[in-house]
Amino acid sequence: MSATDKRAELIAAIAELDEESALALVHQRVTAGDDPLLIMGDCQEGMRQIGERYERNQYYLSGLIMGGEIFYQVTELLQPVVESQVSGHASGRILLGTVQGDIHDLGKNIVTMLLRCHEFTVYDLGVDVSPAEFAAREREIQPDIVGLSGLLTSSYETMHETVALLRADGNQAPIIIGGGQLSEHVCEYVGADFWTTDAVTGVELCQRLMAKH
Repeated sequence: MSATDKRAELIAAIAELDEESALALVHQRVTAGDDPLLIMGDCQEGMRQIGERYERNQYYLSGLIMGGEIFYQVTELLQPVVESQVSGHASGRILLGTVQGDIHDLGKNIVTMLLRCHEFTVYDLGVDVSPAEFAAREREIQPDIVGLSGLLTSSYETMHETVALLRADGNQAPIIIGGGQLSEHVCEYVGADFWTTDAVTGVELCQRLMAKH
């Protein structure tokens, strides 16, 4: 089976909520030495298709929940692989956290895992992080990139406040905002440099930014 066929098979298994097949396929690809970033990207595509089916009323809420559970188990499978691949030769330092007023961390945790897989040093501040804490840790760590995560639309105002405080504090590092409902318009309002709606794209963006250093 070609690499393209393997990817299509995993995407379909996720989209069809076939937990047993999806986890078996992930295990096979991990054993074969596939890049965890590619595996995660295929799983995210499967999740995107689940969302589309939900919007078309082909799936109910239970389908979304089951898809999320499968995705969580995939990250559990990939975590040991990520940790074993970290060599200690950091690609760059990234300060990351979910902004104040938001406690969602699944997307942030996936980004953290994938960044570490690609040899970034990640300082994960956790969730519900205030603008003042972001600013204080930025001064302490002097990261190459700052990442603000938020799923709720109500988090945009806190993102805006955090970016403003970082800029007023003299931060020169690129600021990326991440979350499933973001857009170019939100990025402009917040004052960030870049935005992303999924973990794989976020990691690729960080790699491109560091390549310019």
